Amino acid sequence: MAPAELEALLLRHADVADACVVGIEDRANATEVPRAYVVLREGRPRDEGAARDIAEWLARQTAPHKKLRGGVRFVDEVPRSPAGKLLRRLLRDRAREEDRKDGARL
Repeated sequence: MAPAELEALLLRHADVADACVVGIEDRANATEVPRAYVVLREGRPRDEGAARDIAEWLARQTAPHKKLRGGVRFVDEVPRSPAGKLLRRLLRDRAREEDRKDGARL
């Protein structure tokens, strides 16, 4: 998985203002899968339909192993350093916490 490649594609989607992709553990398949954290453009709905549309759109742009099998989650902003670098570590930590709460990938 190349997060920067997937992020660049996501930023071409009409509804996406910003995005960060992180790898999350998929214990059931003993692998890591990509999850996107997306900031939507103003006025766009933050619902399952929007998440599914973005994931399906990206799936048509990439190889099967690069699909967002970890899902799409919406955030108000993507964390960045003062220099503008994506802080993927913070989103990986968030993903682990989300998955703990959901019981999805314990």
